Amino acid sequence: MSTVAWALLDALLVFALLALALGALHSRRLRHAVILFIVFGLVLALVWARLRAPDVALAEAAIGAGLAGALLLAALRDAPPADPARRPGRAMNLVVTLMVVVLTAGIAWALLDGIFAADPERLAGAVAAALPDSGVSNPVTAVLLNFRAWDTLLELAVLLAALLGVLALGPARPPYRITGAVFGGLVAWLAPLLILTAGFQLWVGAHAPGGAFQAGALLAASGVVLHLAGRARAGLPAGLVLRSVAVGGIAMFIAVGLGTWLAGNGFLAYRTGNAGVLILLIESLATLGIAATLVLVYLGGEPANWQDAPGRKGRK
Repeated sequence: MSTVAWALLDALLVFALLALALGALHSRRLRHAVILFIVFGLVLALVWARLRAPDVALAEAAIGAGLAGALLLAALRDAPPADPARRPGRAMNLVVTLMVVVLTAGIAWALLDGIFAADPERLAGAVAAALPDSGVSNPVTAVLLNFRAWDTLLELAVLLAALLGVLALGPARPPYRITGAVFGGLVAWLAPLLILTAGFQLWVGAHAPGGAFQAGALLAASGVVLHLAGRARAGLPAGLVLRSVAVGGIAMFIAVGLGTWLAGNGFLAYRTGNAGVLILLIESLATLGIAATLVLVYLGGEPANWQDAPGRKGRK
């Protein structure tokens, strides 16, 4: 495509994002707003792809549009009928508008400060210089799992905190009924495809865009699809295995950090020779933990197989 054609496509994507955002915010029907939000996430994934960030695009499509949209639709299914008398008044709308304006101004200031005050060449050069010692060849993975591993550890801690909050709500919402042959046949090949793609994203993350969060999102998508098809367990294991998988990622992160600290290298300061192996261990368990957390959050509470003892036959 020519430069003019790409510019027109970019302008169309920007216009579509703005139109979908306004439509989702001002729609008078919640279901229409949710649908517009899902479409917004899909278009935003295309924008990330145009910015040559396929890993972020994949995460946006799987989490921002897919899982978040599914959560909102499930919430609408369980929500009581709307009461027009309980709609927020002008004062509440004004407060929300002011909060959005302040947040937008803060994000804009941070972006402008990062663009004009920082030295991107210096940062990129520092990452490139240290990349051979990171254990991976993908600079994004090196930053997330080596140079700034603390940040990723805290992200997993936030996910675990969110999961504990959801589990405290009580039992999970009732499952969907078993689907017919058409949707069941679609799930029969879609779920394995998502699992294989998740494994590929995990493996390729060492040297190309990908990694634990993208792989975990795809793995969680397979669980959501199974639950939509009427599988109450959504492909999750039972009992102690499920609980171990949910906390396995952050537990491995902390164990590796303590190991490197006891070895005299500092917390999460890997040695050059074993950095790649440690990162692979962390990413593998983090992928399973992220997937289990996202599926459990989608279920909306403690599933029936959360307390199943080993060897006990739970619900399918």
